[in-house]
Amino acid sequence: MSKDHQVRAKKHLGQHFLTDENIAERIANTLSYNGYDHVLEIGPGMGVLTKYLLKKDITTHVIEIDTESVAYLKNNYLNLANRIIEKDFLKYNLKEVFEDQPFAIIGNFPYNISSQILFKTLEMRDQIPEFSGMFQKEVALRICSKEGSKVYGILSVLTQAFYDAQYLFTVPPSVFNPPPKVDSGVLLLKRKDNYQLPCDEKLFFRVVKTGFQQRRKTLRNSLKSFDLSDKLKSNLIFDQRPEQLSVQEFIALTQLIENDN
Repeated sequence: MSKDHQVRAKKHLGQHFLTDENIAERIANTLSYNGYDHVLEIGPGMGVLTKYLLKKDITTHVIEIDTESVAYLKNNYLNLANRIIEKDFLKYNLKEVFEDQPFAIIGNFPYNISSQILFKTLEMRDQIPEFSGMFQKEVALRICSKEGSKVYGILSVLTQAFYDAQYLFTVPPSVFNPPPKVDSGVLLLKRKDNYQLPCDEKLFFRVVKTGFQQRRKTLRNSLKSFDLSDKLKSNLIFDQRPEQLSVQEFIALTQLIENDN
């Protein structure tokens, strides 16, 4: 694959192609490869990470929408050819490939859709026990941050409700073609043993998203749209701002709202 193609693909897809073999191997080694038989790489490009996944005792699939990248992969990774999904990850129903089988996700994610990739993973959490990937460093840190942090927000709470999130390492711009203007960060998500929430999950998502839409206000003000009873609004939890609440406290808050009469 030519450098010109990589630049064109980057402009079209928001992709920066990893060129450092050591970092590619390091990313491939972040997953445990236990408890599932399949791994899906998102946006493999020219396969710098793919080659290390193919060495693992796992069935590797890749999903790629760039036609030149697909052609390159088919020509250079013959043992992968029938497991290349030429689709848009965000729009494709992955059950067509995996049915109800568990699988892990890994990749050097395009910055412009990385949060959407994570949200789709959360929707499919029943099938995805592990997730490892490279994000813009700022986004990776936000996903893994804890309450009280200035970057703690919707991504942090919704991800950590179902997964243990760990920031692994930082990747400099110099190992990409073309180099991004910011550092990248690799994180690992491991699904919690008990990841079923003891509250209405749709309500939980709504509470978290609504609360953080006005993160500087107290929850009493930011959650006005819920039409809460005066008795509930007198609870001290509503004196706090959303960034002060842990995941467990957001679950408790959802339970309070759920039971409000």
